[in-house]
Amino acid sequence: MRKENIVIVGLAVFAAVSAATWLLLVAPAMTGNEINMPQGVTSQSVDHYELHMIVLWICVIIGICVFTAMFTSIVLHRKSRGYKAAKFSHSTRAEIIWTVIPVLILVGMSLPATLALVRMEDSSGSEMTIKVTGFQWRWKYEYLDHDLGFISSLDSASNAARQLNSGVDPRSIDNYLLDVDHPLVLPVNRKIKFLITADDVIHSWWVPDLGWKRDAIPGFVNEAWTNIKTPGTYRGQCAELCGKDHGFMPIVVRALSEADFESWIASKLAESRDQEQELNRLWTRQELMQHGQEVYESACATCHQPAGQGLLPAFPALAGSEIATGPVDAHLDLVMNGRDGTAMSGWRDKLVVTDIAAVLTYTRNAFGNNTGDVVQPMTIANMKQQGSQQEAAP
Repeated sequence: MRKENIVIVGLAVFAAVSAATWLLLVAPAMTGNEINMPQGVTSQSVDHYELHMIVLWICVIIGICVFTAMFTSIVLHRKSRGYKAAKFSHSTRAEIIWTVIPVLILVGMSLPATLALVRMEDSSGSEMTIKVTGFQWRWKYEYLDHDLGFISSLDSASNAARQLNSGVDPRSIDNYLLDVDHPLVLPVNRKIKFLITADDVIHSWWVPDLGWKRDAIPGFVNEAWTNIKTPGTYRGQCAELCGKDHGFMPIVVRALSEADFESWIASKLAESRDQEQELNRLWTRQELMQHGQEVYESACATCHQPAGQGLLPAFPALAGSEIATGPVDAHLDLVMNGRDGTAMSGWRDKLVVTDIAAVLTYTRNAFGNNTGDVVQPMTIANMKQQGSQQEAAP
């Protein structure tokens, strides 16, 4: 009878533990409340998900066996039934068993894990290369195979809503703090290599659906790759505490079909050629002010505030400031090259020429400054060219 009781109780505990495990792992998915690791949309993320499930089920099986044995012993061999604890110092056989079996399990898990790590680091055979540069608090994307690049910032609706006393309900903004003005657009079914770096502090480029993240470190280039299988929009964020606006540095990836991606590339290259043509004409003050306000709200308002009142002590006010109302050359040099020892970074390589000219014109004529100065894009282009020549000179 005692052996039969042991078998019955053991089976009952095994069934109870198995049912509890099923409820924890499967029931949430059946009700739409997924608690498991997402599978993602890339070949890498599928590898990681499968590895995760292998290790998870090994742990589940071990847990079921251990808890079944434990609860069976507690129920059938308790003191109230007359059982007494055995007295022994050690068991060589038991020690060998509980050492060898875990080692074999760990070795078995290490094999697929090692293969996944090797594949994750192998970017050979890439069909295109994207350079990602993080800086406070935006991302710069460069398509090295297409001579194309742009800055991606928090979208204007989220940026306006997040300001103090904005009066805008964040719940009325779609994808609040998770949308950008210029998403990274990629083709599906193409192996893409990423070169990831930063030009000020450490950032981290992370889109969960891609299945990996990489630190963006100044002076160092990290490599990664992806191959997106499903068209769609995938969102992420900077995953490294990089300063006061760390939480406002989202990432948006749009995956398009091959044909749609080629059309997008053609349109962006045409847009870039149009911008080059814009350098050769004289912009009106109204055009510069209008465009400058858009650039300021996207790139400058975070630190200097929407009304130019600043955020002391790190970010001085622009309204009535000596810089914004003083000599144009000094203001231009500060915006282009930044200033050591302050939070002001140089925007020479972070904004296009027309953006710099427009925002300079705007800040010198907004917030009550009214200097009347107009900075043309050609002036900025010539300054950048001279700077490049000086850097190239021996």
